[in-house]
Amino acid sequence: MNAYEAARLIDISAVRTHHGLKDIQEVVDIAKKYKFINVHALPSWTKTVAELLKDEPDIYVGGPAGFPGGGHCTEIKVMEAKRLVEDGAQEIDVVMNVGKLKSDEYDYVENELKEVLSVIPSNILTKVIIEINCLTDEEMLKACELVIASGADFVKTGTGWVPAPLDLDRIRKIKDFTKGRIKLKVAGGIRTKEDFLAMVDMGVERFGIGTKSALEIVQSFE
Repeated sequence: MNAYEAARLIDISAVRTHHGLKDIQEVVDIAKKYKFINVHALPSWTKTVAELLKDEPDIYVGGPAGFPGGGHCTEIKVMEAKRLVEDGAQEIDVVMNVGKLKSDEYDYVENELKEVLSVIPSNILTKVIIEINCLTDEEMLKACELVIASGADFVKTGTGWVPAPLDLDRIRKIKDFTKGRIKLKVAGGIRTKEDFLAMVDMGVERFGIGTKSALEIVQSFE
């Protein structure tokens, strides 16, 4: 694997509360230089990111719906997803209502995801964030089952807002459980080239990595 191939597996972002135009411009510039596959920003910045990347067809515009907690009313998530599409998002990461999942309200969770995904055109990649750092193994696999049923393209492990050490065994459990039925994006706690390559070997298709660590990992392949 070379630096370009590594970058094409990594989403970088500016999605913290304090991130403003300067931060977004910096992340976009880094993405352009190294050809990271995606730049995520909070929804009010989606149009800005789309404008900054208008001459970069191979770098996609990402945005979240229901971020970061996932506890928004379904109608709000639907409105947010529609607006992201209007503003130029090419990939949308939807946060599952984890509280409803943990309350065994599985029909609510699945129906909400289907409703949100129904307003997103099929050419836009969809990922559902299940926040595994809040879940038991049993809940984690149930969440994966519901995401598969929803028709999303990816399960995503976390928002990066619930810190915990990276647990490769749990990533392996997800890959073993999903058995190719859905793709996996791992986000949160990825710091080293070794962990990155271990997950590539497991078949993980996408990564959400903090910009500093993403740069270090990609540069290590140069």
